[in-house]
Amino acid sequence: MPSMAAENSNVSLAEEIKQQANEAFKGNKFSQAIDLYTKAIELNGENAVYWANRAFAHAKLEEYGSAIQDASKAIEIHPKYSKGYYRRGAAYLAMGKFKEALKDFQQVKRICPNDPDASKKLKECEKAVMKLKFEEAISAPTSKQRSVAESIDLRTIDVEPQYAGARIEGDVVTLEFVKKMMDDFKNQKMLHKRYAFEIVLRIREILMALPSLVDINVPDGKHFTVCGDVHGQFFDLINIFELNGLPSEENPYLFNGDFVDRGSFSVEVILTLFAFKCMSPSAIHLSRGNHESKSMNKIYGFEGEVRSKLSDKFVELFAEVFCYLPLAHVINEKIFVVHGGLFSTDGVNLSDIRAIDRFCEPPEEGLMCEILWSDPQPNPGRGPSKRGVGLSFGGDVTKRFLKDNNLDLVVRSHEVKEEGYEIEHDGKLITVFSAPNYCDQMGNKGAFIRFEAPTMEPKIVTFSAVPHPDVKPMAYASNFLRMFN
Repeated sequence: MPSMAAENSNVSLAEEIKQQANEAFKGNKFSQAIDLYTKAIELNGENAVYWANRAFAHAKLEEYGSAIQDASKAIEIHPKYSKGYYRRGAAYLAMGKFKEALKDFQQVKRICPNDPDASKKLKECEKAVMKLKFEEAISAPTSKQRSVAESIDLRTIDVEPQYAGARIEGDVVTLEFVKKMMDDFKNQKMLHKRYAFEIVLRIREILMALPSLVDINVPDGKHFTVCGDVHGQFFDLINIFELNGLPSEENPYLFNGDFVDRGSFSVEVILTLFAFKCMSPSAIHLSRGNHESKSMNKIYGFEGEVRSKLSDKFVELFAEVFCYLPLAHVINEKIFVVHGGLFSTDGVNLSDIRAIDRFCEPPEEGLMCEILWSDPQPNPGRGPSKRGVGLSFGGDVTKRFLKDNNLDLVVRSHEVKEEGYEIEHDGKLITVFSAPNYCDQMGNKGAFIRFEAPTMEPKIVTFSAVPHPDVKPMAYASNFLRMFN
């Protein structure tokens, strides 16, 4: 049994460390804050505040599964601690689990009946749940849904004489058109709906014809660039092209998912990427990320942005087209590129990935879910996902997958990294993230990877964020989620 003096010493030291953690949190150093809160918890694990604070830091890193676990522990220690329910409810909201969130905010209201902030958040959550129930009630079964693309007739959409923006002349998307469109976007001018529809309808045909796993060949003497998450940061996307050249057959790219959401220029990003692929399908390859889905777009801003800049019909059209995005790529039969990560079971072969029926919203389990959501972990084996979806996998899992499929390297994205990238699993796995100063607050660099054939050795280039117009991240996100950011 530790002495009373030792216990008091631990409690005092834990408080000091908590203060350091709070300072790290204020400086947006969330990983450092988590490490410090963890030390405080090790010294005094019965303090609910430490668990709730660590939950908040996990949420800032989008580790909502871990946030829910920590908030639940805070509630277990102190059942009347309103902040525990508040943190857990916010994490459930961020995962789109509105009904679970509603229960927690109802509890906050019971504990703090006169708190106007608690009342406001409860009302927003109730509205979200009601909206969800209404949408579920009126939605048609998937088998009976008609493609929204079939209801669009470009001939009926007139372009006003005064429109001075980029135009598609004839049947070809040219480099001149794409450059003019990007210049207009830089000046915060939107593309005419007629041409936006034309780009998205064309990309639909291109993507539908692709397999779920796409093989890419880079000839000897040529190079290939892989980019990670862009997340609606259009001006940083333009910076990538200024640093590394525009996409072309001689300068091809793969953008590895999460093109949209969070950043408030997602429409500009997705139309630019889609236009380049229409211009030259081999100049740019696109993987689906976990944010190319209805549930994420509803919460994190893309749906609201599309309604604001284009129209309701575009919301449906983008949702449909996102279901056609490939799930993985293999470069020169050696490099496996996927948005999230690997699988909950060994023995998954490339043929299993090719066989995935991807034309749907992402399921909550199975290969497709794991491709989009999983993350690497430093320890061997497999563990629960810190996000609450997918899983965590160790270096032994990575090495077995590579050996089974005669591959050399896994490249994935999905996680913000301070330097824009991280090399793990004895050099067999690289995370690349291309949204610098993510959400205008993380202070991270962005990165992309250049491979040159025949060696295909990864050359990583990092870059910093560039200025953008004064439109805040999440500007188009749901009201209830903006409250927690």
